[in-house]
Amino acid sequence: MRILAADTTQKVGETVTVKGWVNSRRDHGGLIFIDLRDHTGVVQLAIRPEQAEAFKLGEALRDEFVISATGAVLEREEGLKNPNIATGGVELKVEALEILNRSEPLPIQVQGDSLANEDLRLKYRYLDLRRPKMQLRLKQRAQYYAMMRQYLEQRDFTEVTTPILANSSPEGARDFLIPSRLQSGKFYALPQAPQQFKQLLMVGGIPRYYQLAACFRDEDPRADRLYGEFYQLDLEMSFVEDGEEVRSTIEPLIKQLSTEFAGKKLLNEDIPRIPYKEAMETYGSDKPDLRFGMELVELTDELKNTEFGVFKSAECVKAICVKDGASLSRSQIDNFTEIAKNEGAGGLAYITYKDGEAQSPIAKFLAAEELDAITQKTGAQDGDAVFFGADKRSKVNKVLGKLRSEFAAHFNLKDSNVIALCWIVDFPFYETDEKTGNLDFAHNPFSMPKGGLQALEGEDKTSIIADQYDMVMNGYEICSGGVRNHSPEIMYKAFGNLGFDQAYVDARFGAMINAFKYGAPPHAGCAFGIDRMFMVLVGEENIREIVAFPKNGSGVDAMMQTPNAVDIEQLDDLNLRIIEH
Repeated sequence: MRILAADTTQKVGETVTVKGWVNSRRDHGGLIFIDLRDHTGVVQLAIRPEQAEAFKLGEALRDEFVISATGAVLEREEGLKNPNIATGGVELKVEALEILNRSEPLPIQVQGDSLANEDLRLKYRYLDLRRPKMQLRLKQRAQYYAMMRQYLEQRDFTEVTTPILANSSPEGARDFLIPSRLQSGKFYALPQAPQQFKQLLMVGGIPRYYQLAACFRDEDPRADRLYGEFYQLDLEMSFVEDGEEVRSTIEPLIKQLSTEFAGKKLLNEDIPRIPYKEAMETYGSDKPDLRFGMELVELTDELKNTEFGVFKSAECVKAICVKDGASLSRSQIDNFTEIAKNEGAGGLAYITYKDGEAQSPIAKFLAAEELDAITQKTGAQDGDAVFFGADKRSKVNKVLGKLRSEFAAHFNLKDSNVIALCWIVDFPFYETDEKTGNLDFAHNPFSMPKGGLQALEGEDKTSIIADQYDMVMNGYEICSGGVRNHSPEIMYKAFGNLGFDQAYVDARFGAMINAFKYGAPPHAGCAFGIDRMFMVLVGEENIREIVAFPKNGSGVDAMMQTPNAVDIEQLDDLNLRIIEH
């Protein structure tokens, strides 16, 4: 009877068969020990010379050979037990051994803590997946999916798959385009999100929809964003006119995933709703990490009459107080200054508080009452440091928001055992493009403006608020959603404000616009980036560590060697040619 390695502890005195990989081999002359590994753990095999055939095969074994071993499970003598592994109290006395497959010397190690570089690991991902940590992550991911499905199905959501070969969609990133063989000169697009399809499901009478949806975006990868393809928990609810109904429906699932699945502690049981403008002014980010304070402090009025030129000429002056910041060395402050410059700042002014005094190269340019106001408003105490931002308000928020996160990382304020959740609400419907000066959608055109058609007819377009919301987890955006625009009239007006006529809207979104003319119910929903959320919940810092077969940082599948060239005959079928630049 074949059993798993972990089950050998329950089979003492029985003859069983185990199968797996050779994790290690130790030859003690008259006795060979093999650690056999399967997906449940490791069990020790003991091969004695009296089992001549098995002993001879045992001498030939090398790491990662695939073997089958049959024998009696025995309890180890007291002094020979290994308390460091679950099966350390038993061993299998081998009576028969079979080599199922051999292995060449491995190009990467699959055991121990020493890892090859990422590109090499991804090239040999099928070997990298043998590591216990990767095995655990894939098993956890399956459990994670199961918990989501169970929660939603208990609440009458229906899982519906939507097309992969779809149309181009304005989701803010480049599409992956697929040329059509049958419709020459035309293209499909891989969906950036199933947005239009799920809204059409609402028109089709589906009361509550969800899907673990594959999404595709041609945007640069980074530590928290996979290249090319990723997965969303996508959901939509019909007859919903208020985003709070969606938020209150789904947030218990995220709490459950945080506590029951990940075993983490929630910072707040009641998840705060923070308006977008407040988030930007208070935290310098629309995805604030609430595990620590260090809020941005407004000092514009207090310093409006200052003689310090940098502050005097600025539209906005803000500061953050860094507890124990006076302990930072000159080189460390220089590093933070470079971070500020990379975000667009000209430099980084600061004051340290030591021995009851405010010490800084800029202190001599500030009046005593200005220094007192800074100390009072920031709450700075002895041992602290105050760092300033002075520029346009948007740039000040951006710079200090980045510094806030970097200071928190430096002083170990990001407790990985705590999950801090919040909803960011009331996003702007439109924004002005800084490069062109033109008005554009701040996110996507599918959200309902608060106030409906009347709001779109006002003079100040940038003051229009979208009924849109994001969920943030520990400083990462994990969800985006909104109350949907289900009215053709409002849709035409939303695009018309940007100079697009009705014909443009019909050409881009004809199916959805036409559907809305036939009794579309009000509806709302959201989509969670489940790769990113999983990364945060299990405490990984690189999203490629939680996916079976990711692309590398250059968007290349190092294992399959894709993207790659195709045959000229394939291009002929599609009426395509490669143009060399």
